[in-house]
Amino acid sequence: MNKDAFGSFHPLVNMVYFAAVIGFSMFFMHPINLGISVVCAFTYAIYLSGKKALRVGLVFMLPMLVLTAVLNPLFNHQGATILAYLPNGNPLTLESATYGIAAAVMLITVIAWFACFNVVMTSDKFVYLLGRIIPALSLILSMALRFVPRFRRQIKIVANAQKCIGRDGGTGSIFKRARNGIKIMSIVVTWALENAIETADSMKARGYGLPKRTAFSIHRFDIRDGVALAFIAICVAAIIAGAVLEVYRFRYFPTIAHMERGWWRGWTAALFAAHLALCAMPIIINIREDILWKRIKSKI
Repeated sequence: MNKDAFGSFHPLVNMVYFAAVIGFSMFFMHPINLGISVVCAFTYAIYLSGKKALRVGLVFMLPMLVLTAVLNPLFNHQGATILAYLPNGNPLTLESATYGIAAAVMLITVIAWFACFNVVMTSDKFVYLLGRIIPALSLILSMALRFVPRFRRQIKIVANAQKCIGRDGGTGSIFKRARNGIKIMSIVVTWALENAIETADSMKARGYGLPKRTAFSIHRFDIRDGVALAFIAICVAAIIAGAVLEVYRFRYFPTIAHMERGWWRGWTAALFAAHLALCAMPIIINIREDILWKRIKSKI
């Protein structure tokens, strides 16, 4: 796991960035857009989480990609190019297979971006951004984001404690393991409910959500954040322009075709480059910071 320089930017910059890349990944089905987004998403995820992200990609994402790509042509029989016929007589078309692959890539891309989002957008950033506008929702979101890892850690703690007194959930008969597992889950759920009540009472006692309440924050919007936000805005504007001009439009049915128009074709590469620049922005920032840090260390 590497230190993320992009995560040190202002929370507004991080939020706007992820809203843009996740939104574009969900709506653009052009193969070039999909390729740019999936490569950048997984590269950034691996930079953030290291071998863990690579293991998740190979164990979960790759099978999901294959399964989604295989299932679509089995149920979707649209398309003019027939490759073969299934045993039930329905055609297997090139267009449905291609669309299945594209849909699968889009799915794992969005999941990868959300994985990066979960690492960068911590609970304190949510509270900072939404605390004064919608304090109740910001508190719920921050608690939800940290609930899963805390719940998993607590399960391990309770399971180890129960194991010491002979209530291991992994040994014994099926009924004994089930009874011990239910006991562990009951303890953890009770802990989670008590923790939620204590957190709510604590935040209420501290005046959270009151109109005139002030709060300390380490986040400051400086020139670096302004430049980054302006860069994101320029890229987003260029990408939206490309969508309006149908640069990113791609047809899968009834035949595969790129739906571009000739009068603006010279701008096509620049508009795709804008999408690449946006998706690769955190990677470029981190690489630049790593090079600068190594250069400083070599001078010591």
